[in-house]
Amino acid sequence: MFIRNLLFALLIIALSSFQVEANMVQVPGDFQTIQSAINVVSSGDTVLVADGTYPENINFRGKNIVLASQFLLDKNPEHILNTIIDGSAPAHPDTASCVLFISGEDSSAVLQGFTLTGGSGTKWPDIHIGGFYREGGGILIELSSPTIRNNRIINNQAINTSGVTSAGGGAIRCGDGNPLIINNIIMNNQGRYGAGIVLNFSGGIIRNNIICQNNGGQDYGGSGIWMYSNGAHPKIIENNTIAGNTSSGSGAYGGKGGALLVWSTSMTGRNNIIWGNLQSSSGQIALLSGGTVNMTYSDAEGGWTGQGNIDLNPAFADTNYYLSPTSPAVDAGDPDPVYNDPEDPNNPGNAKWPARGGLRNDIGGYGGPLAQAFPLFLITDIILKNITARGFRLDQNYPNPFNPMTTIQYQVPTEAKVRLEVYDLLGRKVATLLDRRIPAGYHEVSFDASSLASGVYIYRLVAGSFSKTRKMMVMK
Repeated sequence: MFIRNLLFALLIIALSSFQVEANMVQVPGDFQTIQSAINVVSSGDTVLVADGTYPENINFRGKNIVLASQFLLDKNPEHILNTIIDGSAPAHPDTASCVLFISGEDSSAVLQGFTLTGGSGTKWPDIHIGGFYREGGGILIELSSPTIRNNRIINNQAINTSGVTSAGGGAIRCGDGNPLIINNIIMNNQGRYGAGIVLNFSGGIIRNNIICQNNGGQDYGGSGIWMYSNGAHPKIIENNTIAGNTSSGSGAYGGKGGALLVWSTSMTGRNNIIWGNLQSSSGQIALLSGGTVNMTYSDAEGGWTGQGNIDLNPAFADTNYYLSPTSPAVDAGDPDPVYNDPEDPNNPGNAKWPARGGLRNDIGGYGGPLAQAFPLFLITDIILKNITARGFRLDQNYPNPFNPMTTIQYQVPTEAKVRLEVYDLLGRKVATLLDRRIPAGYHEVSFDASSLASGVYIYRLVAGSFSKTRKMMVMK
């Protein structure tokens, strides 16, 4: 009896100490496609994807796994630019979202570090009001609550109304879930409603995203974030920059809410920039059928009632929507220390770049505890393609502060001799970056400040009668 009890006790100890180790598989090292890797791994595993373009339409299949680019390992944003899931060639035209979370995945199902592009949505039934809609050009979520972070979700669409009532959620559509959407670039997507994000009977936490240049709204409006009906979880929108979205259309619902449309539901917003969004009617924020927005410490164009809110041009420093040092959004967010910007370890009491100023929250996508720099996005995706030269222009250098490299961008409307020089604060010229004839268009120059001491410098562009100066900071 003693021996049997002893063996039983040893077995219990062994079982209690046994742990199932999570596995990591690599694409294309172990599997040629992302989906083939997902098909064989188990919840808790990681699928790590090398730089490259993957023409696939991904389904997580109910597995709570981490699907990530090499960004997961080294936090180099170049991996976000260079690891692309291209959903433009689906096996079936009615299942054309780049990524599907439709099988009850929870927050431990993570999508991180990709560019998602080319998706055109999935024909999907509305479980509440019936009928089919084409949903989620970039990502479709149903009855699931995944984590979507550090992605670039661009040039997707949900606009095809063939065989469906309407189409929406150009970048992301979530129904009856509670996703965590943080640190993403959501840009240049289209939808006949909710060109950026749709939360339908759904909660969600949306933090530190740049939601810009999305357009549509012809059927039901809302080209930044579109929200309808309460779900089991609250809708929390914090520290986002929602800018340059366009909602166009007419009728009872079309063309409303270029930034936000809140329909028969409530939303809590804090520390957001809502600026420069266009709409056919009803303003940047539209409330329908009892919708409510509790917005505080935000910069909303046209104004919004709420504690700490302002209505001031946020003074973006450059085309990536960074704030200039003198922006009224710097140190203007919620003063509760829980919302503070990260502290610069080399400059105690001051915020770590890309946040500005002191530790108090900066309003917008670059402020708050989750603040981080994004890969360059508007310069390549919008400026070079869509801006028509209308005059001379000198932009704020990027990054700024910097060490030792930065980029200066400028625009000339016609061919001209251009001189670009750098001076210290005593007026002494320390560098000539350019002195020659330049063709019309948008251009950039790299500046290496390795030989300069830390401090503030002035750079000046002269072209004919045009002259413009800006400040930059070398920080070593």
